Amino acid sequence: MSKMEAVLKVMKAAPVIPVVVVDDVGLAVKLARALVAGGLPAIEITLRTPNALDCIRAVASEVEGAIAGAGTVLDRGQIAAVEKAGAQFMVSPGAAPRLLEAAADTSVPLLPGAATASEMMALGEAGYTCLKFFPAEAAGGATYLKSIASPLPQFTICPTGGIDLAKAPTYLALPNVACVGGSWVAPANLMEAGDWAAIETLAREAAGLAA
Repeated sequence: MSKMEAVLKVMKAAPVIPVVVVDDVGLAVKLARALVAGGLPAIEITLRTPNALDCIRAVASEVEGAIAGAGTVLDRGQIAAVEKAGAQFMVSPGAAPRLLEAAADTSVPLLPGAATASEMMALGEAGYTCLKFFPAEAAGGATYLKSIASPLPQFTICPTGGIDLAKAPTYLALPNVACVGGSWVAPANLMEAGDWAAIETLAREAAGLAA
């Protein structure tokens, strides 16, 4: 399986990829179990906290059914670190040349970010057909993605940024969108309260968007 095939499989695992900011390993494991139970196996754990790598490692090794991913991956050092932690996919807000060079040297598939047609075309030349559209709402939203579906049909896209349960169906109805990224399924207040049942309910609602 090629890396693009691998990342496409991740994108098609569920209609929503939770974007998670978590610094406590125990909470990360409990959160991941709730998300998987609700039907969202692919989980993007962002590298925005000191213990993010430990959270990725724990989810990858301890949560059955979870597809542990690393988000906000920006450079070669982080790529090496998330690979060592056991991440099964990586997500970046952009696609700097050195990041793409480093990504070519790892077995972990990368979902690079793009916000314009030119950025998407450049990634296409680099061999990428699966992209993250970020920041989705600020960069033109579903209207923008709909407008590029015909001239750039080769790309399968995961829009992320400002999307919630109400906005997600509009994106998911587009022919070039496989899934959306969203943080609404793992809100900080529910994590802090340990309300895993509520998070599982949010995940189940999000998973149901595929219907």
